[in-house]
Amino acid sequence: MFEALLRRLTAPTPERLPDPDADLALAALLVRLARADGDYAKSEVARIDRVLGTQRGISQAEAADLRARAEVLEAEAPDTVRFTRAIKEATALEDRTHLLEAMWSVALADSARDAAEDQLMRLVANLLGVTDQQSALARQQAAQNQRPSRT
Repeated sequence: MFEALLRRLTAPTPERLPDPDADLALAALLVRLARADGDYAKSEVARIDRVLGTQRGISQAEAADLRARAEVLEAEAPDTVRFTRAIKEATALEDRTHLLEAMWSVALADSARDAAEDQLMRLVANLLGVTDQQSALARQQAAQNQRPSRT
């Protein structure tokens, strides 16, 4: 299964991925982002599962399974460009900023900003066709949503 997906992702002109493969590409990109700082924290794993569950309307068990498959794919995939291309082709422009907010929520899940994560987020935003300003707003929204509410 992964071999066929990797072949499609690494083809000189990859074909448009069907939704399940695009979901796996998103999950693998989230894993790559969480691993970018060299610390794949439990809080990031939990956030990835929540993001996948919310974004794709699947149960937490299904999200955890998707993330586990994505961990394998991410370790084998050659570059980030292929993941973002698959996501860009499967996602409308207006929805990509929401995906970027979800990605920022993963990057911020361990309560630490890291230069490697910031660099990867700049690359991903650019490849998804999202402006730096839109990415900054998405980051601010993700950070605001992670703060505990004061009640």
